[in-house]
Formats: sequence, C-alpha cells, structure tokens
Amino acid sequence: MIFSISTLLIAIIVVVLIIFSCSIVPQNYEGLVETLGKYSKTEKAGLIFIIPLIQRVRKVSLALQPLEISKYSIITKDNAEVSTSLTLNYQVTDSFKYFYNNTDSVESMVQLVRGHLRDIIGRMDLNDALGSTSQINAQLADAIGDLTNVYGIRVIRVNVDELLPSKEIQRAMDKQLTADREKTATIAKAEGEARNIELTTKAKNDALVATAKAKAEAIKTQADAEKYRIEQLKAALANAPEDYFKNQSIAAFKDLAKGENNLIVMDKDNLTQLGNIPAVKEIWKKQDQD
Repeated sequence: MIFSISTLLIAIIVVVLIIFSCSIVPQNYEGLVETLGKYSKTEKAGLIFIIPLIQRVRKVSLALQPLEISKYSIITKDNAEVSTSLTLNYQVTDSFKYFYNNTDSVESMVQLVRGHLRDIIGRMDLNDALGSTSQINAQLADAIGDLTNVYGIRVIRVNVDELLPSKEIQRAMDKQLTADREKTATIAKAEGEARNIELTTKAKNDALVATAKAKAEAIKTQADAEKYRIEQLKAALANAPEDYFKNQSIAAFKDLAKGENNLIVMDKDNLTQLGNIPAVKEIWKKQDQD
C-alpha cells in the first residue's frame, strides 16, 4: 500500500515536471531561455524543453508592430510653436539586444525619433515645415536608419500624421488667409469690371464702325446708281435729235415767262432782234429824252 502511494506520488511529480519542462514558442516569436536568471540561448518557434524552476522562457514577438507617438511641441527656426504626432511601424530584428540591452527599447526608440524630428523641424521655417511633410518623412527615415545594433529594432515606416501651429498662429494665419481671399476677390472684381468696360467699349466701337461701313456702302451704292443714271442720260442725250433740245429750250422759256419778274430770256440766235422788243424800245426812248 505504501509502495503504491509512493509510486503514484512519483508519477505525479514526473508528470508535473514534464508539463513544466515543456514550453511552446508561438509562430513569429523567439524564445529567450534564461538559466537561473542568466541568458543561455535563443529558441525558434515550436515546442522547447527547459529545466523547471531553473530555466524560464521570455517570448519576444518578431511581427510588425504599429506605434503612435502622441502630440508634442516643437519650435521651428523662426520660433513658431507647432504640435506634431506621428506613427511608425517597427520590427524586432534582434530579440537579445531588444530585451537585454535596454530597459525599454521601444521607449528608447521613441525618444530617438522625437529627437531627430525636433532637429529636422527646428532647422525649418514654419511655412516650409507645414508644406514639406513628405520631405520631413524622408529625412526622418534616413536619420533613424537601422536601429538593430542599438535596440534590436528596425523601423519599417515612419510618417508625420499631423503638424499644426499653435492656436495663436492659426488665428493669425486665418486672418491672413481671409485678407488674402478678400484681396483676391477685390482684384478679381476689379479685373471683371475692367474687362466688362473693355468689352462694352469694344462692342460700341464695333457698332460704330459697322454703322459707318454701312453708311459708306450706302453712299457708294447711291453714288454708283447716280453715276449710272447720268451715264444713261448722257448716252440718251447723245443720240437725241436736234429738235429735242429746241423743244426743251422753248419749254424752259415758257416756264420762265410765267414768273413775276422782268427777266427776258432769248435764244442766242435772236439776240440781234433785242431792239424790236417793245419794252426795250420804251426804255431806250426814255433814255434819249433824258
């Protein structure tokens, strides 16, 4: 009976020891085996055996880790205060250095990133910094480099998510932006009015020119018509018989005779008969008496 109990206890102890001597390192992890608190070896993912109560395993993830660095203030070259926040992705490349060489490798990495970012933005004016986020990202990635030898970490990607000036500067920038917009609107309005005047003046000038051209064309057409009429009249008169002109002269004399004046009209061929006119005889008789 006593032997059976002892055997059972021994079996239980063995089972417990076997259970505690087995450890599983998950996929994409490494296991740091410590013997009496001292590092002894690194194990890959899978089932490993350790000495219970003497050895233990510290599991370090090798997967890509995202990290957000909260807002903090930076002073630019022109003494403007800006707040920034950034995100980065890092990966443990040396689990031994990551765990043993630093009290907190991640926090050390964060402080290093902040320091480099302060240095980069501190050498830039506010306007340059606000408009050069991609350039800052590139410079920051180059400055960080590979941190494997120091922290056992490699930064895969770093990105400045936010770069904002202080509230006072934002208010001043808003006022400046509003003033610039009003200035632009005023200039645009003035240019629009000037353009409108220019177009209106051009339209009036074009209308005047068109009217003048139309009048000139009308005068030219009228002149051409008058010229044609005269040419036709000349042609007709050139072919008219001699009696036509005498008849025209007689008709003209008749029209003159109907008038109330004392004008006497005679044909040039009859000027020698001027003395036979009674009125003329009477005038000459009075002159002789005087």
